Amino acid sequence: MSSEQIKNAKLIENEFQQLRNEQRNLVDNLGTLEMDLKEHKNVIETLKTVDPDRKCFRLIDGLLCERTVRVVMPQLIENKDLLEKNITKVTEDIIKKGEQINKYKQEHNIKFRGERAAGAGE
Repeated sequence: MSSEQIKNAKLIENEFQQLRNEQRNLVDNLGTLEMDLKEHKNVIETLKTVDPDRKCFRLIDGLLCERTVRVVMPQLIENKDLLEKNITKVTEDIIKKGEQINKYKQEHNIKFRGERAAGAGE
């Protein structure tokens, strides 16, 4: 391999790794959003059984605020809806990134170790 071919191969490898890192970050983000959504759903279900005038506390930007259930409940539902929309968007982004990775992999004939052996046995 010439020096130029080695540079190109390294560039292709770095770009491919960048795409995979972006996908990994999206998956991590999705996991965080799903945990937040689960917490919101649990709190909403718990507060449904509580007197609407009962005081509760909400952490807003690191500041603990005293509110009533009646005030907090609509905010929680709005946040839950926003989280669901974000989860849908991030899921779509993950799928698009996967398609982009597969296309890049095919364009540059990228193979993982052991991939040829697995393909030859079919």
